[in-house]
Amino acid sequence: MEISVIFKIAGIGLITAVLNIILKKSDKDEIATFITIGGLIMVLLIVVDMIGGLFDNLKNILGVY
Repeated sequence: MEISVIFKIAGIGLITAVLNIILKKSDKDEIATFITIGGLIMVLLIVVDMIGGLFDNLKNILGVY
């Protein structure tokens, strides 16, 4: 696993948290919720891509086609 993936996920989390706090302070709770859901979806896409790569590596190692 590359360390850059961890930094990407942490960066998305930090940006999402800061935007969430700013928007909640300005009474825009709905937009803050959408930003949080968007950040979660981005992280889930990264994780799903990594799991797909894991299965590809397992197929190559085990010789399953």
